[in-house]
Amino acid sequence: MPKTTLHLVRHAQGYHNLSTANHTLPDPSLTPLGESQCADLAASFPYHSQITHLVASPLRRTLYTALLSFPDAVAAGKKVLALPELQETSGLPCDTGSEPAKLEEEFGGEGKVDLRLVEEGWNSKSGRWEATASAIEKRAREARLFLRDLGKGEDNHIVVVTHGGYLHYFTEDWDGSERFTGTGWSNTEFRSYEFREGDEGAGLKETKESRERRKGSEKELSRDEQRELRDTAERGWKASGFQGGEKL
Repeated sequence: MPKTTLHLVRHAQGYHNLSTANHTLPDPSLTPLGESQCADLAASFPYHSQITHLVASPLRRTLYTALLSFPDAVAAGKKVLALPELQETSGLPCDTGSEPAKLEEEFGGEGKVDLRLVEEGWNSKSGRWEATASAIEKRAREARLFLRDLGKGEDNHIVVVTHGGYLHYFTEDWDGSERFTGTGWSNTEFRSYEFREGDEGAGLKETKESRERRKGSEKELSRDEQRELRDTAERGWKASGFQGGEKL
């Protein structure tokens, strides 16, 4: 039976990662260190020859991370598909994407990025894109379903480049979410997941190899422990202005 593996990657260091003052920067790009992190990931990632799809959040730092970290796949003609559902969780300027026309001007010319799914309003942070837990959870599910369908019919290795806060909703794994500001993922960290069989929400399970690489034999958290960690993280994000309250 065909199997899809998702290799999830947090973007490289962006200028907004340097200080909280830089959170006011609109859709910042990568720092020189971030570009160096991409080169390191390109050198160490073990599945380059198996990549079937490249998918990324349409923010500039994630698109550049995908292009710089997986150059062989890009050179082989695999375009980076920009998927708006993968955008970061907060409504801060640094987590708000650019207008489609600007992205087309910056990334569309060389034909390396596929922007057909990036429509007007994707960066509005309102409606289905708002920075609330329920909206983020819904679009994370939609993204998983999209990627599961993208990989149907054959064995696939899909690279997904997205954001630290969002990755906790996407994987439904909150273990270590307090390690860095707003996330438990370091810049350019990658983890590999497979879809749970029979899960209508396209739930994910980290592969044994991936989990052992970062956790050794440490026991997985229970659902209740995961829920408690999520509640704690969301309270902190709301208090810091990273996430809005639910609309009544």
